[in-house]
Amino acid sequence: MSLNPQESHLKRMAATQPSMRRGEGEPLAQWQKKARAKLAALLGLPLEGAAAHYRLLETQEKENGVSAYRFVFSSEPDVEVNCQLLLPERAKREKVPLVICLQGHSKGMHISLGEPKYPGDEATISGGDRDFARQIVARGQAALALDQRGFGERGGTPQGPDCHQIAMQALLLGRTLIGERCWDVSRAIDVALAQFPQIDADKIAVMGNSGGGTTTIYAAALDERIAAAMPSCAFSGFLPSIGAQRHCVCNYVPGILTQFDMGDIAGLIAPRPLVIVNGKDDGIFPLNSALEQAEIARNLYALASAQSAFRHVIGQEGHRFYAREGWAAFDEVTGWNS
Repeated sequence: MSLNPQESHLKRMAATQPSMRRGEGEPLAQWQKKARAKLAALLGLPLEGAAAHYRLLETQEKENGVSAYRFVFSSEPDVEVNCQLLLPERAKREKVPLVICLQGHSKGMHISLGEPKYPGDEATISGGDRDFARQIVARGQAALALDQRGFGERGGTPQGPDCHQIAMQALLLGRTLIGERCWDVSRAIDVALAQFPQIDADKIAVMGNSGGGTTTIYAAALDERIAAAMPSCAFSGFLPSIGAQRHCVCNYVPGILTQFDMGDIAGLIAPRPLVIVNGKDDGIFPLNSALEQAEIARNLYALASAQSAFRHVIGQEGHRFYAREGWAAFDEVTGWNS
């Protein structure tokens, strides 16, 4: 006998089989429709729609013909999102792919833009290929950076993110913070398509590391307008990652382990291109579990006859993005830079 309830919880989690896992012989499209609706309900979606009230705050011309647009919009009647869009020089002549880039638990979207703002930002950017937006626009694609709820100007501090209270408040309201973040991504797509005709509506992707990778997986599973996804250092089984270890509460969705594991959710993205990035030595998203979950997702991609659209990239360090390996795989599965 043990007085510590964690032991009981861990045993229950280990014995749990996700009830929404695709059944033997169940048509993939039928399962995806049912599972996508269940996932949205678990996340507390949909939220209340709102007029975008798009407001352009600043336009700048940067090096190499890059145009930068800083703007805000409403994703709910009383919730605003701050963004910066970078358009490459080629967008002046033709439509370009858009990649939405999402920072994880950091001091804000300025990290994605490669623009140090607070002490220590230089090391954060250079130490883990975290200047996502700068990488994307250098590849000739549009990059949209936005602050996730609890990060940067949206509830964060100069010392870092502050997710705890807003995540708990969301739970009291029957919502989840991860669901709210996914909602913001989908509304950002609405705004980008409405305001920037330079964007190719058929080539919209989402990528991010850590907490940004988590939003990437869920958002791409839910919003089929997202044509490709690259989550980094956010993919592992629920038990060995957020179940057996202490994580930020923004990772937790009530009841999700009884319905899905991460490989099932990734399978909702099929047949759209998916590049999963893990770090070999990432202790908080263990690689052995990530390999098991990737096999679940790979099998679902095979059912969609889309094996060539799936990649699992293993970086040789820890909890960070791996730009060289990640973008090479992204180009293979999308063909957008061919």
